[in-house]
Amino acid sequence: MRKFSLAGIALALAICLGGTAASAAPKKAAKAPPAAPEPVVARPRLIVTISIDQFSADLFAEYRGHFSGGLKRLGEGAVFPSGYQSHAATETCPGHSTILTGSRPSRTGIIANNWIDPDAVRTDKRIYCAEDETVEGSSSDNYTQSPVHLKVPTLGDRLKKASPRSKVVSVSGKDRAAIMMAGHLPDEIWWWNGKREFISYKGKAAPPAVIAANEAIDGVLTAGLPAPTLSPFCASRINPVEVKPIVGMGDPDAPPKIVGKAPGAIDPGNAAGFTASSNLDSATLDIATRLLTDMALGQDDDPDVLIVGLSATDYVGHTYGTEGPEMCSQLMAIDARLGTFFAAIDALKIPYAVVLTADHGGHDLPERNRLRALGEADRASVSLTPSVLDQKVTEALNLEGFYITGDGSPFGDYYIARGLPKAQHDAILAKAREILLQSPQVEAVLSAEEISTAPKPASPPNEWTLLQRAAASYDKAHSGDFYVILKSYITPIPDGSGRYTATHGSIWDYDRRVPMLFWWPGATGFEQPNAVETVDIMPTLASLIGLDVPAGEIDGHCLDLVAGAGSNCR
Repeated sequence: MRKFSLAGIALALAICLGGTAASAAPKKAAKAPPAAPEPVVARPRLIVTISIDQFSADLFAEYRGHFSGGLKRLGEGAVFPSGYQSHAATETCPGHSTILTGSRPSRTGIIANNWIDPDAVRTDKRIYCAEDETVEGSSSDNYTQSPVHLKVPTLGDRLKKASPRSKVVSVSGKDRAAIMMAGHLPDEIWWWNGKREFISYKGKAAPPAVIAANEAIDGVLTAGLPAPTLSPFCASRINPVEVKPIVGMGDPDAPPKIVGKAPGAIDPGNAAGFTASSNLDSATLDIATRLLTDMALGQDDDPDVLIVGLSATDYVGHTYGTEGPEMCSQLMAIDARLGTFFAAIDALKIPYAVVLTADHGGHDLPERNRLRALGEADRASVSLTPSVLDQKVTEALNLEGFYITGDGSPFGDYYIARGLPKAQHDAILAKAREILLQSPQVEAVLSAEEISTAPKPASPPNEWTLLQRAAASYDKAHSGDFYVILKSYITPIPDGSGRYTATHGSIWDYDRRVPMLFWWPGATGFEQPNAVETVDIMPTLASLIGLDVPAGEIDGHCLDLVAGAGSNCR
């Protein structure tokens, strides 16, 4: 073995330092390179994404001080109280398509819950957003669920491509919520079928978690449930409001509907009552909690994604409005149930991160909005529906046949028959716009040409023009020939005496604004009041798990989740 003298070592060291042994003078030891900074947010092995359907920013602000469970915990993390579903069509399917894709509906292709495809090979031209209409026998009322219309990958899709052993699980009270957030490659995906059980794609066997939940639901629907006990806080919101049938619609002898009395009991077999109650959300979380442990999510170095769609708030809002004891009871139940859910994850002692948001906002039924003097709150006139508009246009232009169609609602996308000479198409559009703008309930009518050529927004979403909001919902393959915008607080349910009394879907901020709440073990409170978008959620989560997402492929950008120095964005 070769030996080195101390003198030789000194000479070699001096040469390395650029001098000689004779001239080398004692020097201070070189500073060690600084240690890599600790990540601001520890890299999670489990990403939990929760969407509360119709959980507006207004509801979050209204109830925030009363939460004591899971929603309280999330409100103590990184809070973005002014998140925006920035597009115009604030519905369930397009809203959920933004949350884990990082893209607006104009890029996802999911412009609404339903659209019209005049070129569809089937007689039924109404296309459901989460169906594959090419499957034989599929219709808009009895459809075959599929993610085929989602044009972009989700966080789970990207993660599975980069890390094939990662698992993606999605459970929701609605099929379109589960599908749009999970994407094309989920390991498990389950949704409530609105009748008696959670189901998945045809031929998929139910795991024990789903079997157990379905058995419990069957027991509930067989026996029924008593009315929930209201807390004094929620009981203080009892204020019955009468919703009268509108003359000329539905059953003229139907009694007025009374809302705001308090949540009622669920009669045996009443699946609709079960759906519009916190029991649906509890069942959803029961499945998610058991899949969490049965599938060992977050238990290895490959990050997993657990997606939970809590849909009952939307059904409560539609059925009773947002400002009565029913919504109060619902939100308090979610708060408590999420606390239990998070405790179950805590017990696993794994690094995880949670984000909670909503697919859209919402507002109260017009009968109560009028009492609060909110704009010119009213129900939309049936004369604005596509079928009635078509009659008026064809009579005015002396045409025969049907030229204008739509999804049936008196707002949103309207379609003009294909294959018409340009002059005739333009005449129909001009006459339709003229008739619609005569209504005091209509704010604007935008043509597809105007929308498709709108300048891209460079400002925060709260400053976008109506045209820019409509453009964020525009897809050439699916969107209509013109888009009808109702004035604020005009509810597009002409008759409120049926099952639904209130809704959402508008271009106005009460339907666009949603909370965006991030939390992880060790999170410190941080609130960013500026307007951000739900498309920012996916790149933020991707950054937490070190997943590269090319900026040009999405509309969102990573959000800083901490105040001061340091950033979670890579």
